[in-house]
Amino acid sequence: MSAIVRGAQLARMLNAWQVAVGVRGPAGKRPEYVILANAVRGLLIDGRLALGVRLPAERELAAALGISRTTVTAAYRELRESGHVSSRRGAGSWTELPAGHRVGTTGLWTPSDEAGLIDLGCAAMPAPPELTAAAAEAVTDLEPYTAGPGYQPMGLLVLREAIAGRYTERGLPTSPDQVMITGGVQQALDLLLRLLVAPGQRALVETPTYPNALSAFISGRARLSSYAIGPDGWDADLLLSTVRAAQARVAYLIPEFHNPTGHLMPAALREKLPPAAHAAGTDLIIDESFVDLALDEDLTADGAMPPAVAGFDRTGRVLTIGGMSKAFWGGLRIGWVRGPGPLIARLAAARVGVDMASPVLDQLVATRLLQRRDTIVSARRKQLLVQRDTLAAALRAELPEWRFVLPRGGMVIWAELDAPVSSALARSAEELGVRVAPGPRFGADGTMERFMRLPFTLPETDLIEAVRRLAEARTDLDRPRRHAWSAQTILA
Repeated sequence: MSAIVRGAQLARMLNAWQVAVGVRGPAGKRPEYVILANAVRGLLIDGRLALGVRLPAERELAAALGISRTTVTAAYRELRESGHVSSRRGAGSWTELPAGHRVGTTGLWTPSDEAGLIDLGCAAMPAPPELTAAAAEAVTDLEPYTAGPGYQPMGLLVLREAIAGRYTERGLPTSPDQVMITGGVQQALDLLLRLLVAPGQRALVETPTYPNALSAFISGRARLSSYAIGPDGWDADLLLSTVRAAQARVAYLIPEFHNPTGHLMPAALREKLPPAAHAAGTDLIIDESFVDLALDEDLTADGAMPPAVAGFDRTGRVLTIGGMSKAFWGGLRIGWVRGPGPLIARLAAARVGVDMASPVLDQLVATRLLQRRDTIVSARRKQLLVQRDTLAAALRAELPEWRFVLPRGGMVIWAELDAPVSSALARSAEELGVRVAPGPRFGADGTMERFMRLPFTLPETDLIEAVRRLAEARTDLDRPRRHAWSAQTILA
């Protein structure tokens, strides 16, 4: 079943879109239905209206907008002719792109070591200075484990206890049997999809979303439905109605400092998600990769963050994934899944067919780092706060036409450009020594061209120089020139 956008919901989205990008030219010289069709088309291209969504009936949308039904009928006809809507008599109209669409399958590509390249394609930080001491201590911890075979699909008990303890501190009582260690967050997602989603089953994802998560769904041959995140975050009514209507096997959501938009899901919506998912027969996969990286002062105190989505789960529908990559170091491939004990046991059994277990030494290093968590995370937050504000100031100075909502945490700014030129700008910028991730890599091909993800994980001087080069590249787009193509690179 397709997701449905109601007339009042679409009316709110259309108003927000028109305010954001403006309606060019004197409205009186263009028919009203053309203006409406262009507005809907703009929502689709910008990724603010998801693909495959059933539009409201003509009469319903006309009432919501306060215009005639004839105008809506003509606008829908205009959208059908341009290939942005398909209709079936008596059934309704659905959003699409003119040449169809496919979800990007961006995976991990070999990074370039080109000298002078400023890489803004990867939202990750260097290892903390505490890593060396933690690794040395982990070696001394290793000896008791060497007497056994070293295969523990669930993960080392000492690490599972540390992770369970952290959840409990956050107000989510957790036992070690509810935690399984994985080879990073990406493997945690992949294993859950292998266990829960058969080929051809429906899965619900946000748009935009993390590209490597999309790759995992595509590899598993899931049928994707999407929910579009707006400039102010999640529309609660629309998300909940989409969850109910999609009746997907799983829904993948990033509520903490969403990657790439940076939004933080409010507690009221978190509370309503598990019951809605249970009613639809949907398991929620909640990605908490950025949960420790609150930056605004009012979010950094203990208990200041919204409760975990799993804290509202009463039916075992919420599966939480997390890892060491963002707050600690991406080179330490340690992640985890938290969920109901019986499902975790099934997941461990299924995991044996993939890689048997995570490296023992890496798990011991992770355990030692978690003992230093408060010190490391505090330093990370201070560093990221300075770098976030530096990047924001540089964007306002060099590219004042771009718009963005300053994220309250995480590692990235999701910038709305002054024109739908994200892919072209990314190619032009790389010729000037800056690698960026264009908007379409975070959604369906043909959408998100007005957006670009900009991590603030590099030193301040690099961020300022990167924005200067981006501004030069943006100006350069207006001059005809030949652009060289280059290989895509790693996203994180």
